[in-house]
Amino acid sequence: MINLLPPQLQQDYRYAGRNTSLLHLVGMLGVGLIGLVLIVAAGFVYLQQTSNAFAADAAKSAQSLQEQKQTEIEKQVQDISSSLKLAVQVLSKEVLFSQLLKQLSIIIPSNASLSGININQLQGGVDITALTTDYAAATQLQVNLADPDNKIFAKADIINITCASGSGSATPKYPCTVTMRALFAKNNPFLFINSKVVK
Repeated sequence: MINLLPPQLQQDYRYAGRNTSLLHLVGMLGVGLIGLVLIVAAGFVYLQQTSNAFAADAAKSAQSLQEQKQTEIEKQVQDISSSLKLAVQVLSKEVLFSQLLKQLSIIIPSNASLSGININQLQGGVDITALTTDYAAATQLQVNLADPDNKIFAKADIINITCASGSGSATPKYPCTVTMRALFAKNNPFLFINSKVVK
């Protein structure tokens, strides 16, 4: 086919065709670029949401661990506190017998003899059994035990006194047996918990 169009017109048609192809190409590139921007934006939003979700999970896990540690530490502190209270209670009941017996030997009258001591844990005191020559000696022993100057007992009560009857050589040196209940004074230096005040 012979093209009879003038050369200038032919050249214009060729350029017009090329321009149309270039416009189509630019349009497709524009659409591709817009699609690429959309994909990048969607990916960025997805990454941001995932990052926020992980950060929230990490914060929640950290808070949970902190609460667990705090609860565990509080429990340990409470256990230690309970142990210390128990130790104080136990030590407050412990009697330094060597020093207590030494002090008792000083305040027991000459006509009485100590025969037994029984610790009363519930009442914070002791049951004392002694042998005496008579009722008066038993009463004097009770007065001596209850004397606040001795710093041993807050009070001492006679539970009972029994005296054996006998005559001549059959009469024992200490015919009477007295049982007393004595309550330790609060600042008693003969308890382990107060032992520092002993001089």
